Amino acid sequence: MSILTRRRLLRRAALSATATAGAGLSAAAAGAGLTAATGVLAAGCDAPKGGDPTAAPTAERVRFPHDFGWGAATSAYQIEGAAKEDGRGESVWDTFSHTPGRTRNGDTGDVAADHYHRWADDLDLMRDLGLRSYRFSISWPRIQADGTGKPNQRGLDFYKRIIGGLHERGIAPMVTLFHWDLPQALQDDGGWENRDTAHRFADYADTVFRGIGDQVPVWLTINEPKTVVQNGYLWGHHAPGRQDADAAYLVAHHLQLAHGLAVRALRATGFDTRIGPALNLHPCYPADDSPAAAAAATLHDGYENRLYLDSILTGAYPADVLADLGPDSRMAKGIRDGDLETIASPVDLLAVQYYTPLYLTGNGNTVTRWPTSEADWQQIYPQGMYDILTRVTRDYGPVPITVTENGLPCPDTLGPDGTVDDAGRIAFLRDHLTAVHRAIADGVPLESYHVWSLLDNFEWAEGYDQRWGLVYVDYPTQRRIPKRSAHWYRQVIRDNGL
Repeated sequence: MSILTRRRLLRRAALSATATAGAGLSAAAAGAGLTAATGVLAAGCDAPKGGDPTAAPTAERVRFPHDFGWGAATSAYQIEGAAKEDGRGESVWDTFSHTPGRTRNGDTGDVAADHYHRWADDLDLMRDLGLRSYRFSISWPRIQADGTGKPNQRGLDFYKRIIGGLHERGIAPMVTLFHWDLPQALQDDGGWENRDTAHRFADYADTVFRGIGDQVPVWLTINEPKTVVQNGYLWGHHAPGRQDADAAYLVAHHLQLAHGLAVRALRATGFDTRIGPALNLHPCYPADDSPAAAAAATLHDGYENRLYLDSILTGAYPADVLADLGPDSRMAKGIRDGDLETIASPVDLLAVQYYTPLYLTGNGNTVTRWPTSEADWQQIYPQGMYDILTRVTRDYGPVPITVTENGLPCPDTLGPDGTVDDAGRIAFLRDHLTAVHRAIADGVPLESYHVWSLLDNFEWAEGYDQRWGLVYVDYPTQRRIPKRSAHWYRQVIRDNGL
């Protein structure tokens, strides 16, 4: 398969909601356990018909392990704002969002949800929701304005305040080192195409670890390297806005190398804390019974999942992906002796993020099998959550897992009574948590689950049009209003089940 063909395949996957849906599941898909999930949502986040979406399913109520970590997630650029305050440097997302035509309505993260100034109130909100875990990210340019050198103490102090405030409220911090906001100065030197950026990331990680590392029980290294590769370098929908397939997979290698170097940096500190990657995994299914569809799904799975899982957990890139890229690809030529050993530095856990399945036809097209959310790439299929979690455990062994993102956008509006009734989000979360519980019952060592997201926020290229939060943010006033789903989730946490 040529790079051009594979690039088009990946692009079709991203735009799968626009593809022609098949008449139904193939016999092969049905044989793989791909049955229709109950309570899936219609496009637009409508509630399923025929009952109260906040009510428990009619089946026996389920209870989670007594120490299960109920949480929610955010990322720095999406909520913090304060883009030019207290020594923060410019990131690739500052540049990208300020470039005309790159984001919907020209929206930027300059203010976002103003979390930088409202963090204490937001932590109180988390406490009131009963969260046991909060997954957030550190802004690299807030620590090192140009990606190198002495740390900005004001930036470190900001995160110290958040971490201390979480501990005071009985909430465990789970901190991501990189959630896409690369310092622009490093991008000017080649960004993730430049191998040196992986080493600059290791230096940054070491700086953060030695500044606050002993206060954080769980560290995550790189958030969704696949999204940086695909959205940032294949399609150009995200920063830095490139469309270069050969560069994309060199970037994939350097992101993986950066992950491994950060793991080693943490080990060198001697701190008794855990670390792992955060990977968005998409189960890939054949769309029909043909051998061609099965082959297309297998290769697509290589690019979507095994490229990242295999290198981190087995120390080797998948042979079919390397063969498809070819020996003259920039990625193949960029792999040096010892790189895969570094990438496979032992981790303590794996963070899994699940949003959508992918269905492949024999010619490499993707088709839509299930209702989609407001994000037209997202097919709502809770069974995919079960499938990807059990697959990871089956194929890679009992590595501890945390779900660090799962959610959907809804057209949330304030009602006349000042509340937000997002019944569809409740049904989505209930169905996916049911799948999570099944996975735990079937042997998946899952420790925690984090809703994406705590707050409505800057949704990258979609700006502020999509609302993913449990909490409504009225952007003109920055007022926080817990949605119906927030109240529901608080009860789930209290009950430790559904």
